[in-house]
Amino acid sequence: MPLQNQPSQFRPAKIKTIFFDVGNTLLFPNRERIHAPLAERGIPCDDSQVRDLERRVKNEFDSVMSCDGNRDHSFWLMFYTQLFTEIGINDDALRDQLVGNTRESANWDRILPGTREHLLRLAKQYRVGVISNADGKIEAVLRRCGIGDCFLSITDSGLVGYEKPHPEIFRQAMRSLNAEPEESLYVGDVYFVDYLGATRAGMQAVLMDVQGAYKEKGVARVESLAELQEMLPGAPRSL
Repeated sequence: MPLQNQPSQFRPAKIKTIFFDVGNTLLFPNRERIHAPLAERGIPCDDSQVRDLERRVKNEFDSVMSCDGNRDHSFWLMFYTQLFTEIGINDDALRDQLVGNTRESANWDRILPGTREHLLRLAKQYRVGVISNADGKIEAVLRRCGIGDCFLSITDSGLVGYEKPHPEIFRQAMRSLNAEPEESLYVGDVYFVDYLGATRAGMQAVLMDVQGAYKEKGVARVESLAELQEMLPGAPRSL
């Protein structure tokens, strides 16, 4: 898919290393497991409502964080606070339980068909790694989902002590692969945390915008790994 209004930071011909976010980029939430406390109470939660809310909250979160914030801890609290408002629930303990479930790496194990094949194709031409705000266990989840061996390095905030958008987590990841910032691409799903965090660390960036939250943002974005391959020069199209 041709990209419109690509910012000056995106220079695909220079890219030698690609780092990926995990959540909502490579792996997706196991909503059945995360929302089990709702099901146990007979509280319905429609998937289409959740997807629509996530699009809206991403933009609200970016706005709040751009004014005040350097950590990625408040997104899911904001998300579930709004969800509970919309479905008419006033239960902070239940809300906090869902926030906690969402922050567990083990609950992000839904993978789209073809993900491993796309990663292997990219790895034929680029060094490929991961940078994730996680709980120290994201490597085990990636391996359980069958893609852990696709990466040359996995940088987990729970182990390195810095969370996106702090530049140090990006710097540590680049050092792990001897990568130069201007030759490194970061692919993640949240504008403030991933796109701005990476570009402020000197990297190039593309949003993985599966939900279409950033269609009007005017930044480099794709909706799938297949589209990412199409935008990179010389990336193999088949194994």
